[in-house]
Amino acid sequence: MATVLLFGDSNTHGTAPMAALRDRVRFDAATRWPGHLARALPGVTFVEEGHPGRTTVHDDPIEGAHRNGAAVLPALLESHAPLDAVVIMLGTNDMKARFSVTAVDVALSVERLGRMVQAWGCGPGQGAPRLLLVAPPPVEEVGCLAGMFAGGAAKSRRLAAELAPVAARLGAGFVDAGALIAVSPVDGVHYDAAAHARLGAALAPAVAALLDLQGGDDAERS
Repeated sequence: MATVLLFGDSNTHGTAPMAALRDRVRFDAATRWPGHLARALPGVTFVEEGHPGRTTVHDDPIEGAHRNGAAVLPALLESHAPLDAVVIMLGTNDMKARFSVTAVDVALSVERLGRMVQAWGCGPGQGAPRLLLVAPPPVEEVGCLAGMFAGGAAKSRRLAAELAPVAARLGAGFVDAGALIAVSPVDGVHYDAAAHARLGAALAPAVAALLDLQGGDDAERS
C-alpha cells in the first residue's frame, strides 16, 4: 500500500472560513479535501499534515517560529518514512503582509522544500519519494483576514505561473488549484465544504498518476 504525505497549511488541516479572528472551526475528516482524496483512492494511505499558519520557510514573528514549514519538514519525512509520494500545497500564508515577499520568492521557497524531500532519503529503499506541487488558489482581501493579507491578492495571482517551472525543474507533478476552486468570500483565505470536495476529487487523478495507479479517473464526483 502506498503512503502519501500531504504537507500543507490550514486548508489541508481543514479550517473552515472564519467570520471573526476568534473562530476556530475545523471540518471533519469526511469533509476535508484529504478525506475526499482518500475515498477516491482507497488503496493509498494519506498522512494529513496540515498546520494552520504554516509558511514555506519563514519563522512567523507573531504566530510563532514553529509555523516554519522548512523547520518541521525533516522530522515529518523521517517519522512517516518510507513515503511513496509527498504533496506540497503551501504559499498562502507567505502572502501575509508581515513577510514582504514576492510570488517569485514563494515559488523558490517551495522549491527549497521540494529539494529537501528529494534529498532526505525518505522514500522506498531510502530513495526519493515522488513529488506533487499544488499552487493554492489566490487569496482575496476580504473579511476578518483582509488586513493581515493586505497586498496578497495581487501577489497570489502570480504564484501558479511561478510555481509551474519550479515543478518542471524538480521533475514533479503540478496542479493549479486556482483553476479548480476559489477561496470563500467570507474570509478570502479558506475553502468551504464544496471547494474541499472539488479539490479532493480533482487531485485524485494527479496522485494516481504520480503513483502509477489505475483508477484515478474514477475519483468521486461531488
